Amino acid sequence: MNIGAVISFKTNIGKVAKLAIEAAVKDVNADPTTLVGTKLKVTMQDSNRSGILAIAQALKFMESETVAIIGPQDSVTAHVISRVSDELHVPLLSFSASDPTLSSLQFPYFVRTGHSDLYQMAAIAEIVYYYGWREVIAIYGDDEHGRNGIAALGDKLAAKRCKITFKARLSTTAAKDEITDLLVKVALSESRILVVHTSTSWGMEVFHIAHDLGMVGSGYVWIATDWLSTVLDTNSPLSEDELEDIQGVLSLRMHTPDSVLRSRFVSRWKNLTSVEKSNGPIGLNTYGLYAYDTVWLLAHAIDSLFRQGGNISFSKDSRLEEIRGGELHLDALNIFDEGNLLLHSILQVNMTGLSGLIKFNSDGDLMNPAYELINVIGTGYRKIGYWSNHSGISVVPPEVFSNKQTNQSRLYSVIWPGQTSHKPRGWVFPNNGRHLKIGIPRRVSFRQFVSVKGTDAVTGFCIDVFTAALNLLPYALPYKFLPFGDGHNNPSATELVRLITAGVYDAAVGDITIITNRTRMVDFTQPYVESGLVVVAPVWKSNTNEWAFLRPFSPLMWGVIVVFFLAVGAIVWTLEHRQNDDFRGPPKRQVITIFWFSFSTMFFAHRENIVSSFGRLVIIVWLFVVFIINSSYIASLTSILTVQQLSSPIKGINSLKSTAEFAKALKDGPHKGGVAAVVDERAYIELFLSTRCEFSIVGKEFTKNGWGFAFPRDSPLVEDMSTAILQLSENGDLQRIHDKWLLRSACTLQGAKLEVDRLQLKSFWGLFVLCGLACLAALFIYLIQTVRQFSRHCPEDIESSTRSTRIQTFLSFVDEKEEEVKGRSKRRHIERTS
Repeated sequence: MNIGAVISFKTNIGKVAKLAIEAAVKDVNADPTTLVGTKLKVTMQDSNRSGILAIAQALKFMESETVAIIGPQDSVTAHVISRVSDELHVPLLSFSASDPTLSSLQFPYFVRTGHSDLYQMAAIAEIVYYYGWREVIAIYGDDEHGRNGIAALGDKLAAKRCKITFKARLSTTAAKDEITDLLVKVALSESRILVVHTSTSWGMEVFHIAHDLGMVGSGYVWIATDWLSTVLDTNSPLSEDELEDIQGVLSLRMHTPDSVLRSRFVSRWKNLTSVEKSNGPIGLNTYGLYAYDTVWLLAHAIDSLFRQGGNISFSKDSRLEEIRGGELHLDALNIFDEGNLLLHSILQVNMTGLSGLIKFNSDGDLMNPAYELINVIGTGYRKIGYWSNHSGISVVPPEVFSNKQTNQSRLYSVIWPGQTSHKPRGWVFPNNGRHLKIGIPRRVSFRQFVSVKGTDAVTGFCIDVFTAALNLLPYALPYKFLPFGDGHNNPSATELVRLITAGVYDAAVGDITIITNRTRMVDFTQPYVESGLVVVAPVWKSNTNEWAFLRPFSPLMWGVIVVFFLAVGAIVWTLEHRQNDDFRGPPKRQVITIFWFSFSTMFFAHRENIVSSFGRLVIIVWLFVVFIINSSYIASLTSILTVQQLSSPIKGINSLKSTAEFAKALKDGPHKGGVAAVVDERAYIELFLSTRCEFSIVGKEFTKNGWGFAFPRDSPLVEDMSTAILQLSENGDLQRIHDKWLLRSACTLQGAKLEVDRLQLKSFWGLFVLCGLACLAALFIYLIQTVRQFSRHCPEDIESSTRSTRIQTFLSFVDEKEEEVKGRSKRRHIERTS
């Protein structure tokens, strides 16, 4: 069975693959259970890193009844040869052409026996997302392998709301000057996350020049695709200078699970490379394992073809007969008649090789792609975790991970460039002399928030918060304010935000409310002001008067209370009259008792005992009612007298029928061409009310929003500025800035509150008058009765005495007990009669 192989013997991948293929052919031909009676003959050609030579060698194989070709080694050549193999039905098996666009849909006879860069780029995107970075710079070779790989990276990053901000392309034959010029541009960029996707031939040169430029130090993050792990595995140990260039770099390596087969082959590798050590030791890389498995994959597929009764035959392509002759001899190319059957057998293989499970999915890719994540440290590297398409990032090997296991994305600690374990921020403000263009509204009203005076004088609450937050950033941020608006009308905040997306401004600072349609255009920081919509309307104080104590109850309520007092008294009298002496006596006394008993229950001061069972039942219920009435009365009266009462016909947004602007319109009212109320954001309203006490917020706040600083989508400044705003809030600086600009003392609310909290005499004047009248009336009647008694019971000679004597006698009379006076008078009357 003739099989061709096109590889480059002097490359890191090629020199390992050559030895692995030779070993695999020997093992297959020595296995009595595979290809019984048939031997594999693999002819390898050295393309010597030349694409045209690789193409010519592949065409030569197709002239000599070759059933399959292993290779080519690179993706660029694979694109060309795959078109020919599709026409001639010769399967092309490549273990190293990783371009994602080399799909079985476009190239049916191309079989990738390694992994597509699509999965490698998914792993890198997962790493970027895991560490919280948003923007990366891609450095790559400008060929199909580089461009298509980076395009796949861009798609995977976009799925996680990350992106490539700068695609740094290098020609595949880039010299030192070209690489230097490109890295200088990279150094002037904002992002410090650099992804290097090159070939093994010149990737180390990029790191060497970057090291000379000081770009492999603290703050940088370098992520290399699997070309770097291939260099490390193949050429280990590297020189001290080479290791110094890549300290702290992250790289990926195709994961091959531990197995007995692999361990045995690793043990054999030393013997296999003994002949090839003239140019230094050759380490076993993962591409060697996949190359070895590719030979066994072909052997199993051919064996399956024979077991199904298949045959090997070739025929001429009639279309090539027309170009017979010439030096190219294209008419000698043969069509493999059983090529479709062999391709089907290849895709149906299910085996375990050195690299693990060899089985293809419906898209023609190997199942269960997985990568190891490594970190270059010291004289070697260490494994920090794994990535697979079913487990994501994890410290657990993919073959051990199960769907039942709770996967918490985690990696082991990394030593980053600069010998630091602290995760780099991932970006810096570019040191290219460019200032951040900050758009600010040129306000006409409420200029305490943002005020533009001249070209450079910008002040206000929002400006002070922004500059205070900038002072807390761990890096310098050069900026300049650019006013937006004509100065005659307040500008639209939405339009200011839209200009950020248009690239006119790099950020926006001002009274910008965070609302839904704006968040679709930009990212906002943590709100630094809470500002929902509220209603402001004219209010007035409901002053109390001398009859305020009657206000807790309505007139009807007072009437019902009086009626119930009398009714309960009458009912209790009826129930007690026949049994209780307290409720007996002359009619006049009984009427007085009813009135007294009824109203004394209000204060629980009744002195009459209740003896009947029915009476006790009635009085218990009535006392409970009286308790509730008293409590409600006291609570209502307390509220009326101690809480400032503000009245307004507007109760909230549902009461509004008109909108306009502030003080004059509110004072005029809707009947004089003004308005009943105004709806605006709380921040504006609070500033407006700070100097106008005749208005107040009525109803509840019916939206919840805030003000924030606007930045372009996915800007790294958002997180840092949000953190700074939180620090300002925690240390009290945000409140001090607020008080500086927005707190005014025209309305002395605290003093007004204290004044209202003191109960005024006028609120109780009526009670005192009633009490005084009752007292005066009782005293007046008492004096009249006393004078009448004095005139009846005084001594007869009192009229002839002096005025002072009469006064003294009257005072002595008043001081005497009434019973003694009556007793003395009675004795005198008896003596006079006798």
